Amino acid sequence: MDPISYEAGGGWFVLSLINAGLAEQKNRSRLNWFLISLLIGPFATFLIVVMRPPA
Repeated sequence: MDPISYEAGGGWFVLSLINAGLAEQKNRSRLNWFLISLLIGPFATFLIVVMRPPA
C-alpha cells in the first residue's frame, strides 16, 4: 500500500471525527454527519459551520 494514500485516508477519517463533534455542538446527528464527512470531507465541515442549528 502506498504510504501517501494511507496518510490521506487517515486524515479524511480524522476530519470526519472532528465534523461529528462539530455537528453535535450544533444539535445535529453525530453519526449522520460522520458518514457524510467520509464522503464529502472538507465540504461537510463548511456546511456544518455555516448552517444554522435546527429549531
